[in-house]
Amino acid sequence: MTSFLSGYEPPDRPRDGAMLFLTRGMDVLIHEHAGTVTVPTGATFPELTASAHYLGALDGEDCYCAPLPRDFTPPEGTSLVPARSLYKRLDEARFAVAGRALAIVEWDVQHRFCGRCGQPTELVRGERARRCPVDKTPFYPRISPAMIVLVTRGDTMLLARNSSLPEPMFSTLAGFVDAGESLEECVAREVREEVNVEVKNIRYFGSQPWPFGRSLMVGFTAEYAGGDVRVDGKEIAEADWFHPDHLPRIPPRLSIARHLIDAFVARVKGSPSRS
Repeated sequence: MTSFLSGYEPPDRPRDGAMLFLTRGMDVLIHEHAGTVTVPTGATFPELTASAHYLGALDGEDCYCAPLPRDFTPPEGTSLVPARSLYKRLDEARFAVAGRALAIVEWDVQHRFCGRCGQPTELVRGERARRCPVDKTPFYPRISPAMIVLVTRGDTMLLARNSSLPEPMFSTLAGFVDAGESLEECVAREVREEVNVEVKNIRYFGSQPWPFGRSLMVGFTAEYAGGDVRVDGKEIAEADWFHPDHLPRIPPRLSIARHLIDAFVARVKGSPSRS
């Protein structure tokens, strides 16, 4: 079983063989040969490895990340690709580390200077933070809490199609938490706003970091309590109740949305869920 041990302080050992996740925005640099995708090592880009951030160790293999300079041109055999495109091209563990790298590099780039006084910030030993040496303001990687919920009614589930997705796919409802709002309050509000449905018996399911919104997706299940489905027409294009035997196109297994759906399908059909 793959094991990732996160860390802040780089170990005292050579970085030549370490995986080096080099990013720019939401893109990641990869090696590609004969259809196989791999992550570059520190030996390939020693000039970037020296100042890279330590992420942790994946099955004992050190992982680092660093931003790509603006004038960087990918050498032959490498390419800069959207991180989302690496799903199923990288194994799930490396894909997750790539997502972590995106967030850490963005934090490092955006907080090189203090947002209060403009002074250059400094890295803080022992934690993932930058701090202003003048007014001591700390800056941490941004994490935006969001809820995701599967609403059920008997042996059917409420799935919706987001109007912004380039391909038609139905998924669970989700939304970001407002300031001063609990996760449970967010569940009820988002479902009401997006599909005009009231819910009850809100229960925690699990969580998943999601780098493409710099968010932590907190999963819930909830039961239908009332209301006729009526989409908001903005975020949600259409929504309906679906039985496990007649599902539309749904998210891939990597996502917590799919875990929620699979768990409900397994419960309805009386078999163990697949992860």
